[in-house]
Amino acid sequence: MEYRFSSNVERLQSSAVRDILKLTQGKEIISFAGGLPAEELFPLDAVKEATERVFRTGGKNSLQYGLTEGFLPLREQLCQRMARKGMRAEPDEMIMTTGSQQAIDLITRVLMEPGDIVLVENPTYLASLQVFNLSGLRVVPVESDKDGMVISEAERLIKQHKPRLIYVVPTFGNPTGRVWSMERRKGLLELSHRHGVPILEDDPYGDIQFDEQANYSTLFSLDDRTNGGHVLYTSTFSKTVAPALRTGWAIGSRKVISMMAKAKQAADLHSSTLDQQTLDQLLRHFSLDDHIKVIRRAYGERMQQMQQLLASQGWSDVKWEQPKGGMFLWLELPEGLDAEALLRAAVKKNVAFVPGASFYAAEPQRNTARLNFTYTTGERMAAGISRFAEALNEFLARC
Repeated sequence: MEYRFSSNVERLQSSAVRDILKLTQGKEIISFAGGLPAEELFPLDAVKEATERVFRTGGKNSLQYGLTEGFLPLREQLCQRMARKGMRAEPDEMIMTTGSQQAIDLITRVLMEPGDIVLVENPTYLASLQVFNLSGLRVVPVESDKDGMVISEAERLIKQHKPRLIYVVPTFGNPTGRVWSMERRKGLLELSHRHGVPILEDDPYGDIQFDEQANYSTLFSLDDRTNGGHVLYTSTFSKTVAPALRTGWAIGSRKVISMMAKAKQAADLHSSTLDQQTLDQLLRHFSLDDHIKVIRRAYGERMQQMQQLLASQGWSDVKWEQPKGGMFLWLELPEGLDAEALLRAAVKKNVAFVPGASFYAAEPQRNTARLNFTYTTGERMAAGISRFAEALNEFLARC
């Protein structure tokens, strides 16, 4: 049979990261491509004990259907954790989702119509671009630098395009690892209130900060939440506990959360209640904050190792900024170099990364690359950077 596909799906680009992961399967390849947390740091025993405790306390009922909004005791605990960050929310202002990726999808469904405009950082998280493109939205990039969106440019584009949503990752952004300045955070909030444009704040990496004394206030915590506020916030357990649990959450206006619940009922009824109950037990009997401190130290050390390995190559025309947290290092390669072509050369040497072009909503900067530093360490990281350097040097010699 000849199947006809929707125009939105026909236009959808496959994820560059997923394609690269397929490319590396079954090979002895060192990958800096995926945003993978370190498996050796997963709290395996604690998760196992939490799961066993779920069955001991809940019995057969642990496997029953649950609320679309999510397991209430877990939402209550999350509200307490959010409050410690200055983020005040009630359980009915929160919905549990299948990863924060679903939160982005649900918010897009309930707030946007095909043809509507969403403003994004430039570059931005590539999977969010997939969601927006699948929904038939027009994605308009805003000029961005090391401090975040350029507010004057954001205001110009708001006036020009009348967007329905602004999507940002202001703390340890993907792919750049940048942290927005307080001035830019407050500036965007002011624009949001003045022009009536809601902000979707995506914060999967906020807990992975290398300076434990630093304070990176979320937009949600800075917002005036009168009448529900202007910021919708989403985060996930994928980076701090384990991705396989596929548990994220969104908080915001009761009206928006209620509409998201309706959309979620049509999508999947509810996310895994077994995983949510496991996380509830984990938070009750395991110090997630202490575990996060372990992750911060380990990832900070790996980031420093990657930087030192890159710096030791002596390149004068390869640039990057030191990440203050998160999982990625963003490279600007020599002018005129196509990182997608470099990737093909690198894979032949059994090393992979993500070309930066995939993260741009419009005209891409093709001489950019994203390297993940959380998944590899020690001799393996050293070997991977050596292979990357060899591929780049040979590539440059041929150009």
